[in-house]
Amino acid sequence: MKPVQMQSFGCFLLIVLFTSSFSVTAQPKGYLYDESKVTPYELPDPLVCVDGTKVTDSSAWLKKRRPEVLSLFEDEVFGCSPGKPKAMRFEVVEEAKEALGGRATRKQVVIHLGKGKKALAVNLLVYLPRKAKGPAAGFLTINFMGNHSVHADPAIRIPTSWVRNGNGVKNNKATSEGRGSRASRWAIDAIIDRGYAFATVYYGDIDPDFNDGYENGVHPLFPPKDPTKRKPTDWASIAGWAWGLSRCLDYLETDSAVDAKRIAVMGHSRLGKTSLWAGASDERFALVISNNSGCGGAALSRRKFGETVKRINTSFPHWFCENYKKYNDKEGECPVDQHMLIALSAPRPVYVASAEGDRWADPKGEFLAALGAEPVYQLFGHEFGVVTQPPVDQPVHGRIGYHVRTGKHDVTSYDWGQYLDFADKHLK
Repeated sequence: MKPVQMQSFGCFLLIVLFTSSFSVTAQPKGYLYDESKVTPYELPDPLVCVDGTKVTDSSAWLKKRRPEVLSLFEDEVFGCSPGKPKAMRFEVVEEAKEALGGRATRKQVVIHLGKGKKALAVNLLVYLPRKAKGPAAGFLTINFMGNHSVHADPAIRIPTSWVRNGNGVKNNKATSEGRGSRASRWAIDAIIDRGYAFATVYYGDIDPDFNDGYENGVHPLFPPKDPTKRKPTDWASIAGWAWGLSRCLDYLETDSAVDAKRIAVMGHSRLGKTSLWAGASDERFALVISNNSGCGGAALSRRKFGETVKRINTSFPHWFCENYKKYNDKEGECPVDQHMLIALSAPRPVYVASAEGDRWADPKGEFLAALGAEPVYQLFGHEFGVVTQPPVDQPVHGRIGYHVRTGKHDVTSYDWGQYLDFADKHLK
């Protein structure tokens, strides 16, 4: 599999000429999975400003081009989020110093946002390694089914907010049957044993994941001036979840057992999209991890491979701002693509992970986006380290980390092994 890459002054032209061996098992039908049918496309050059000037050093990127790219993503993709709220307080509702068999301290924190009827309570679960000799670096993650689903620990609080129906959920309400149901995705014991803190927040506490007209969750805390009409640039759910991660980081900055300057933000699938946007919009995150994030996350939209912009906007109209719908079947007209989203984390380390069997998320497109971000990292003296997609289960740990592993759309112990090694290199 060999991609042919050509660079021009105004754009990167990527013509992909290879045949993929990836399986299309269980992938939605009617979408492109044949690499030979990917049509040529042009990527916006991350180093060319809106006025046509070329970025040649890191100062120009940080002072001029990065703010432009960030603003374009706000206006055209994710929407514009509010800043840190004035009405916010933290309540430690439970603390246990002998958690996980005595290896960790467990804290459960309620982040209170807003006042009155619209007030919101967001639950943050934190495990701190007992063996840490000082404030611990750590991973801040965002989960799908409730904090209680990440570990079988019986003391973890069960969410009372809306939860997607599934294992351990009845009528969109979590039950104790779901305790530890997603533990395989989180490798908490390995994280603690490596000396890192682990924190997680349930995304439904921040904003429920259905098209509710933005009437629930964080959005009512910041109503538009005209309550009957949202602007096409108003923030949507992914921006809301990312904003919630920043509020969790606000708490971690107050915890003396945590080194909040060494926190990696990590998410999977739609929450991998969220982690990329959280890392782009909040530079306090020291490391950014995208796991199988696909369309709207790490995968190049212009490839139209697997899930497309139109499909994602149709199936999940609440994820992105209204302006993003302009690019349904018109990806080439969007002023940004996902290599520029990854580049917004520069010079901070970023890790993009793919899965061989997850063609819906376009593993090749995720790699090419990481590769397309490298010119920005080079301004800071950092290299990706590869020019073609590495073989399955052979990770690359440059300033941009990448692997494509055996398996399907999931988070595995293999993934966490790479993230921990990458964190050892960049956070310690």
